[in-house]
Amino acid sequence: MAISEGANYAPAPMPRPVVSPGDFAFAAMHLDHGHIVGMCEGLIGAGGELTWVYDPQPERAEAFRTHFPQVRIASSEEEILADDRVLLVAAAAIPSERAALGLRVIKAGKDYFTDKTPLTTLDQLAAAREATERTGRKYAVYYSERIHVEAAVLAGQLIDRGAIGEVVQVQGMGPHRLGDPASRPDWFYRTAQYGGILTDIGSHNFEQMLSFTGSDDADVLSSAIGNFGHPDHPELDDYGDAHIALSSGAAGYVRVDWFTPDGLRTWGDGRTFVLGTEGYLELRKYVDVTTDAGPGQVILVDGAGEHRIDATGKVGYPFFGELILDVLHRTENAMTQAHAFKAVELAIRAQEQARVLRAAPAAGA
Repeated sequence: MAISEGANYAPAPMPRPVVSPGDFAFAAMHLDHGHIVGMCEGLIGAGGELTWVYDPQPERAEAFRTHFPQVRIASSEEEILADDRVLLVAAAAIPSERAALGLRVIKAGKDYFTDKTPLTTLDQLAAAREATERTGRKYAVYYSERIHVEAAVLAGQLIDRGAIGEVVQVQGMGPHRLGDPASRPDWFYRTAQYGGILTDIGSHNFEQMLSFTGSDDADVLSSAIGNFGHPDHPELDDYGDAHIALSSGAAGYVRVDWFTPDGLRTWGDGRTFVLGTEGYLELRKYVDVTTDAGPGQVILVDGAGEHRIDATGKVGYPFFGELILDVLHRTENAMTQAHAFKAVELAIRAQEQARVLRAAPAAGA
């Protein structure tokens, strides 16, 4: 059946706020990555009330308030953590510092919502797992390339409804634009702080592979990294890839890089390809190159024909409302804790075992 001919593959209803004003207070802190804005916008759209912000650099908190003028600037982490109204803390700290911050939030009796990658080492992962298991608190992760992209949300709905049969393989392409290297903070170029390209931006794709295949585990079959074009920053991986075998029996492949050319109209031509036994999907998430179709394009090919769906404005972002309700009701509908941690575990393992295809030349070489 072509999508245009019936409601079998119609998108689920657009999500609405799940709580009344004032019912769910949350705070933001450590604004090292711009993703914090999207994280907060998602929660506000689901009915959340952003009450506080804190950053060690006061000017960043002031800049944040230009997006969210209702927010109060806290003088310290402790001021936020002591506020009993605050149920969840959203943060986008330096990647290597995200786990320690999460443990402080959990110790204060609050749930934690962090930017990806949620942590950078297996030791940090073990500590985070122990804390969540012991306390029942949440260590939620903003895997934005699935949860905050309507094409990916719609793809998940189509897969769940059997539109392409059983999933055989998921391929994720995550190119990014570096921009002016001087505009990036120092930590961006230090492996110990950003975790490596597969741990960092690759974590999005491992999460999608688990989600779209319905898998709860996977083995890393091979992985590779390299520095092909940035000799002035020898610790930057500007390329990475990995091949995994998922517990569902499906295969997964990810390629991430920092080589988006200046001629592309956006920061990266992120795409996901999902092969099924009865069809396949292509997600043109952020741009449909050489066309005016715009982002959010889902291409579905099945037994009935070829279908293009513009997901923009069709499905919204149900994750945020589900997360709010999970916090209030102590459920796991937005994303299970095991799933959030397994995605980053795979990313770290792929990074740790990666073959170095090309290293930046030594200084003076």
